[in-house]
Amino acid sequence: MEVLGWWLMLVGSLRLASVWFGFFDIWALRLAVFSNTSMSEVHGRTFGVWTLLTCTLCFLCAFNLDNRPLYLATFLSFIYAFGHFLTEYLVYHTMAIGNLTAVGIFAGTSIVWMLLQWNAHQKTHIKKS
Repeated sequence: MEVLGWWLMLVGSLRLASVWFGFFDIWALRLAVFSNTSMSEVHGRTFGVWTLLTCTLCFLCAFNLDNRPLYLATFLSFIYAFGHFLTEYLVYHTMAIGNLTAVGIFAGTSIVWMLLQWNAHQKTHIKKS
């Protein structure tokens, strides 16, 4: 497994913590992510399900880095997640800058790494043709 695969496994595992918080510890989710707003249990469960889906994408992609549609879906999940959190911070003011920074480090690193890996894979694929 390539290093990117291991990274995706790490990110997927960390996302599992958010899934747990969304379903079973809404206070921790609010404190760790949406610290500038109140949250209901249904908000936590919805966030948990969405995060479980993105976690699943990370694990599937980690073991199938050559699957272009799966790779693209996983890459886009990071774009969407970062966009969501950026909007929550800039527009809705539901997040503190520290929470956005933590999310941004993982999402940003993943986006850049996956983009670079995609470009490297494309160049290798072109040379083989």
